[in-house]
Amino acid sequence: MKETVNVSIASQAFTLDQDAYNLLFGYLRDIKVRLGGGDGDETYTDIEARIAEIFREKRPSSMMVITIDIVRSAMAQMGTPDDFGPAGADATNADRSAERKDYRYNRRNFEALRRSNSDRMIAGVCGGLAEHFGIDGAMLRLVTILLVLFGGLSLWVYIILWIIIPEQEGTNFKTR
Repeated sequence: MKETVNVSIASQAFTLDQDAYNLLFGYLRDIKVRLGGGDGDETYTDIEARIAEIFREKRPSSMMVITIDIVRSAMAQMGTPDDFGPAGADATNADRSAERKDYRYNRRNFEALRRSNSDRMIAGVCGGLAEHFGIDGAMLRLVTILLVLFGGLSLWVYIILWIIIPEQEGTNFKTR
């Protein structure tokens, strides 16, 4: 079983498997770096549009997943990133790994969701959710209490989250 990613290429929706997405993401990023700005933006838009056309030819139904073989085929038709210009200083391996790491963080990987040990009042559910989404824990607690009191959120939801969200490793409790 493979993870899939929904993407928009030239304003068209596609579903790619994870390997295909990683390959296409790197390919398009390399092309964008080589094209630079200005007129390069229009060329980049045309390249995305052609890739979308190729994907539509290979997978006419939007329910079908674009595989790594289809991405390789599209890349073979389009050419290598070297065909679009010389590599710039931005195309270093360090930049590539940093961009890939940022992408994974922005996907909000829910496997990384944990109840907080350091920012907790009862079970650390609100603190863990606040840390995960990068918001203030006190504000999330206040919203949760208001929703429980005025019927928008059941206390059972909090209890279920308490049960299903694992606790953080370590015991770095905050002193009050």
